[in-house]
Amino acid sequence: MKDKKKLIIVIAIAVVIIVTIGMYIWAKYRTYEHMEITKTYENNNKDNANYVTCLNGILRYSRDGVALLDKSGKEKWNQPCQMSNPIVEKGGESVIVADKGGTSILVFREKGLKGEIKTTRPIEKVSVSGQGIVSAILKDDETPRVICYDAKGNILVEHKISINNMGYPMDVALSQDGETLLVSYLKTDGKKLIGRYVYYNFGKKSENIKNHMVHEKELENTIIPVTTFLDKDTSLLVADNALIFYKGLASPKEDARVNLKQEIQSVAYDKNMVAVVVRGEGAAAYKLHIYNTAGKELAAVDVDKDYGQIKIENGQVILFDGQMCSIFLKNGTKKFSGKMEGTILEIFPLSGINRYMIIDASGFHEVRLEN
Repeated sequence: MKDKKKLIIVIAIAVVIIVTIGMYIWAKYRTYEHMEITKTYENNNKDNANYVTCLNGILRYSRDGVALLDKSGKEKWNQPCQMSNPIVEKGGESVIVADKGGTSILVFREKGLKGEIKTTRPIEKVSVSGQGIVSAILKDDETPRVICYDAKGNILVEHKISINNMGYPMDVALSQDGETLLVSYLKTDGKKLIGRYVYYNFGKKSENIKNHMVHEKELENTIIPVTTFLDKDTSLLVADNALIFYKGLASPKEDARVNLKQEIQSVAYDKNMVAVVVRGEGAAAYKLHIYNTAGKELAAVDVDKDYGQIKIENGQVILFDGQMCSIFLKNGTKKFSGKMEGTILEIFPLSGINRYMIIDASGFHEVRLEN
């Protein structure tokens, strides 16, 4: 009898475990169409601010200042500033807010302002390393410049670009250690457009290399508007219809290439994967492709519209535009597709199953996915 009771208990426990796992999988991989607000924190700042998750919190930035908030919207610190067109770039433990078209760059760490940089020409593009080293493309119709600064504004490297020889710089990226600079250029050769990209390495291994250029390549009829470093060793170039992955810093080599039939509409990436939206074929308006950092496709799914915002967070691809939002898992499962009451300024997953934070003009809303 005792053995029989033990067997019944073991079976009961096993059933509970199986049911629990089954419910978890069912809850995680089903598609939801509604979000229920479970808690709201009032938004005391209504000055058309923008928001981005970084520095173990939420960065709020506007023309008048930058603040780091916790996940309930409470300020950790606040830095006043005056910018006409603030943009944000993240670099691991460092984040910069730059005045695009202006001359001001602020460098932040989790504890607050680390340094301020004043440029001599208008800012076009910026990038930052985890250490707070900043690279910038400065606008000049005749001789644009690519400059690297430390967080205090001291110039570390300055390249004056010959447009006739190199082309016009399109984007710039810094490796996590701040030693490798990746720049994409656009030039013309008669009637052809040529996309060119160059890796510059300033480490000890490259001290004797001319202009520190450790790799360069040209691609005909190609525009390369986006460059980035995904991790300490992997970089990505986003062309108009291709993804190009590289490995290495002192001697970078192409690791994978993904050619797409349609022009890329939008892109997002993190250290684990890359998501691109292209125009669809047939009945589908758009297509979302998800890849790992080796260029292997993980999923390809139809998307109903061209969302204005795309991001990757906690292994999820989140697209939002106005009140509309769609969320996909990395295997292509559609987690959510629906509409919110207010215009979404930022959205990110919270701990737990099907829980998210949505920021709009009225506040910070903890929500739970529901049908």
